[in-house]
Amino acid sequence: MSSAKTGGAKIRRWSCRHAVLLALVLLLSTIVVPREVQGQLPSPCCAMLAEGLGTINITLGSVIGAGLQAINTILNNTNSFLQTYVWPLKAIAQALGMSGQIQGIYAQIAALLHIPIATATLPNPKQLESILMSGMSGSPGQIPNTTGSYAAVYNVVPTPQNASPAVRDLIDMNDAVAQDAMERAIAIDAIAAQELSAASQINTNIQSAAPGTAPMIEAEADAWLVRANAYTQSALSDLMRVRAIDLADSGAHLKLGSGWAVLTQQDITTTLQHK
Repeated sequence: MSSAKTGGAKIRRWSCRHAVLLALVLLLSTIVVPREVQGQLPSPCCAMLAEGLGTINITLGSVIGAGLQAINTILNNTNSFLQTYVWPLKAIAQALGMSGQIQGIYAQIAALLHIPIATATLPNPKQLESILMSGMSGSPGQIPNTTGSYAAVYNVVPTPQNASPAVRDLIDMNDAVAQDAMERAIAIDAIAAQELSAASQINTNIQSAAPGTAPMIEAEADAWLVRANAYTQSALSDLMRVRAIDLADSGAHLKLGSGWAVLTQQDITTTLQHK
């Protein structure tokens, strides 16, 4: 019994000393020992798998492939229709060329608007004329200076010692309407300059617009057209006010003339009675 224990202890000591050698022997035995391999006869699983894949391939080619081919044909026909009738390349090129021509017309109009037309020669009229033409630069900043320049050229309302109340009212009203019309003319000139600038910018955007962005540019142009019509109506209202004041002034002069005629007739009658 003691000899068996002694032998087991020796084996354990030998195994600990030669552990690397034992691991190498086990690895070689694993590699060298022959394994069971599949023969040259095909496996039934592989045959079934190949048959299934073939069926799937046939289905994709005949059913799904035919449907995809039909969809591709429809897309090609749609694209051809759009390029031929909806967005023809030739018509788009012509529109872009026309846009360039219109841009040149805008430049000519702007040059015509900036032709010098000032003709006043004396200091006060020259200053008032310069203020009245300042809106053509696109800025209405000179409007507050209209009143002083207007008074320097057309004088102020007479004092009560120099004119009757009715005459002073007429003069004040005529001056007010005249100055209002001058100031509104400056503002309308500035608006027109900005509208021309906006039209030029819209035309520039049209030259680089894609078919998808063209409706947005068209809507923007329509909005500017509505604004332009509103400004035109405002200018027309100013003209109507000026005309109304002109008619009222003519009627007031007739009324004053009638009153003066009555006073003159009374003076003549009184003079004849004294004689």
